[in-house]
Amino acid sequence: MTSTTRAAGAAHSPPGPRAARFAEAVRRAVADGLLGERQPVAGFLDVDGVRDSVTALHEAFASVPGVPVLHTFAAKAASLVPVLRLLADCGMGCEVASPGELRLAVEAGFAPERIVLDSPAKTREELRLALALGVAVNADSPGELRRIGELRSPDSASVLGLRVNPQVGGGSIGAMSTATATSKFGVALRDPGAREQVVQAFAERPWLTRLHTHVGSQGCPPELIAEGIAETYGLAEEINATVGARQVTGIDIGGGLPVNFADDEVRPAFSDHVAALRAAAPGLFDGRYHLVTEFGRSLLAKNGFIGARVEYTKDAGGRRIALTHAGAQIATRTVFMPEAWPLRVGVFDGEGRPRSGPPMVQDVAGPCCFAGDVVAHARELPEIREDDFVVLYDTGAYYFSTPWAYNSLPRPAVYGFSFGPDGDGPHFAPVRDAQSLDAVAAESGLDHADALTALTERRPAP
Repeated sequence: MTSTTRAAGAAHSPPGPRAARFAEAVRRAVADGLLGERQPVAGFLDVDGVRDSVTALHEAFASVPGVPVLHTFAAKAASLVPVLRLLADCGMGCEVASPGELRLAVEAGFAPERIVLDSPAKTREELRLALALGVAVNADSPGELRRIGELRSPDSASVLGLRVNPQVGGGSIGAMSTATATSKFGVALRDPGAREQVVQAFAERPWLTRLHTHVGSQGCPPELIAEGIAETYGLAEEINATVGARQVTGIDIGGGLPVNFADDEVRPAFSDHVAALRAAAPGLFDGRYHLVTEFGRSLLAKNGFIGARVEYTKDAGGRRIALTHAGAQIATRTVFMPEAWPLRVGVFDGEGRPRSGPPMVQDVAGPCCFAGDVVAHARELPEIREDDFVVLYDTGAYYFSTPWAYNSLPRPAVYGFSFGPDGDGPHFAPVRDAQSLDAVAAESGLDHADALTALTERRPAP
């Protein structure tokens, strides 16, 4: 962009009440030393906003009475135990996709019957544990179905399902689209003979009672998601008609509602998602099927931000560059796919107060040692100065919670904040401590520092 044009997402401060809460949180975090020279980057999560988002999800589905729904949170979107425990307290279940996520869900206090295990590569040991705990399991392939059949005991409490790929196509971000013709996930329904094989698999396994689908996430419009879910609903009807009984009693419709990164408005809303589903598959809401959802990003993204200190500024090629401590290590997707994952940037002075002034075209770069580590290209922002702070908005999911250890950069601290029922605050609580350099060294094999040289010393002399 040029100095006379403004790209989507380039505004320096989002409008609305959330902006005021976040601005006050930044100011207080700087005053309290949660952001500063000793701690130059941290993640922040708005606890009040999270509760409001969960309420909006529940209310959207409650608008269709008589439909039993288990809303689960996709743990990968924020794999932090205090965050998961907050969501459990809000009435959510948990969707997990690895042994680590299952452990975190258990530690966070989710009851086994409110946990759903998905992933395309579950080991036998992972399946044994899930079946012993009684968590729901969605098989990803016919091979996994056979494995579950071998491992399950008749008294297992686990609800067992099969993931299908309705092959309705992809959205604007190919990497986030899971219902394409060659997706690695699920059984491809439109492949020759595949649908018949799925129906037969259910007929042969009375313990198989759930269908699962997930069309994709960011970049997939609600209409495409609804189309894939409608295909899965039709398959459930076909299976039950074929076996002559209500064997399929539940449909896991996944998550994937995209997030608006252009401004502060929440769109599409969960109510828009429900409206699209009712238009595409009205029978889904007649009470015959227990529904499961698996939302992640759409619940948390707008309720979090990253704050980072500006260490230096410089000019290159006629453009100002702000060098900060927030880069690819915590904004990996944005750095490598900036068009698909743009982030809005706020600029605050050294005391945490919003900066104003005439805009100038600037880059906001991170600390990683490669040239592409830039989180915002050619943005019109108030002039950024050394010792200022920048804020990356809409980063409550997938950013600070799952950092990348490039350059052995330590994981940042994460804090939750709340203004309380009377609006006083913000009050902060630690979610994850900043990683120490001792911990970085230990994680990098310090306890085995001599292991390889010891192998060399054992070699016979030439």
